[in-house]
Amino acid sequence: MADGKKYVYGPVPSRRLGRSYGIDIVPFKVCTLDCVYCQLGRTSEKTIERRDFGPVEPVLAELRNTLAEGLEADFITIAGSGEPTLNSRLGELVDGIKRITNIAIAVLTNGTLLYREDVRADCARADLVMPSLDAGDEQTFRQMNRPHDNISIENLISGMCAFRDEFVGQIWLEVFFVEGINTDPEQIAKIKDAIQRIRPDKIQLNTAVRPTADPNIRRLDPQKLRAIAARLGPTCEVVADSSPAHGGRLVQGKAEDSLIPHLAVSRKTEALFSMLKRRPCSLKDICAGLDITPNEALKYISDLQHRRLIHSEQKDGSVFFKTSS
Repeated sequence: MADGKKYVYGPVPSRRLGRSYGIDIVPFKVCTLDCVYCQLGRTSEKTIERRDFGPVEPVLAELRNTLAEGLEADFITIAGSGEPTLNSRLGELVDGIKRITNIAIAVLTNGTLLYREDVRADCARADLVMPSLDAGDEQTFRQMNRPHDNISIENLISGMCAFRDEFVGQIWLEVFFVEGINTDPEQIAKIKDAIQRIRPDKIQLNTAVRPTADPNIRRLDPQKLRAIAARLGPTCEVVADSSPAHGGRLVQGKAEDSLIPHLAVSRKTEALFSMLKRRPCSLKDICAGLDITPNEALKYISDLQHRRLIHSEQKDGSVFFKTSS
């Protein structure tokens, strides 16, 4: 099936941003890191070289058409399948988006290139920047995030500190916890010290609730996450969704009774396929992102499964849908 959109997807549901249109401006898995918990799998090209991945006008044209469909969103998020700050036209894109919509713009980045002045200048054009910090020392950084050889934990932290000094918008820092890697008291204390240097407006704690690049990654117990949040201070919140994805098993069995005609690919089916290309989603995610009921979502899921374009995978008792490789 040909996906009708190359750059824009969603709106997708997010516990951090509400409903968000995503914009993908870097080829799949071109990144500065190769994080053990990445929901998109292993990094195919690890680099710190910023490049021109093509003109921004086709991206903006696709966004205009998408916005004309009328689905509401809280944010337009520049994120996608790789590290968006690797695109040297990031600032130009943000300016272009502002010319066509008043929806707030977020940049979802791992923060590793914020030590560069040009990257900070591009990100500063957005309304919200959401970097990540998953370690407090070099050893844990390399175990957790597997960075490019030329990136150190001090590059990461000092870059975010410099950005905080220059940026008048909001910085929401995500900290991703994996049981047994960055969860001991000493590591949490080091992360807290780094956070105090960075001075984000908000700290958001996450853990592995979706399928991950390394299959043996263990998510942190919700109670432990809440205890860490209390330790990190009043601006810290838990954003990991620990609730099970209800209804995923309904896709098995009699779902074929609800198949839409094999040759008729609806706009919602296209939108669902586009969502799943970017990240695994539960039935609840799909319903929230497309603003549809579970029964309707199951029709589109079943159609894509029938075409062998998506499959389901369990993670800690919850069912997620992914595009087939």
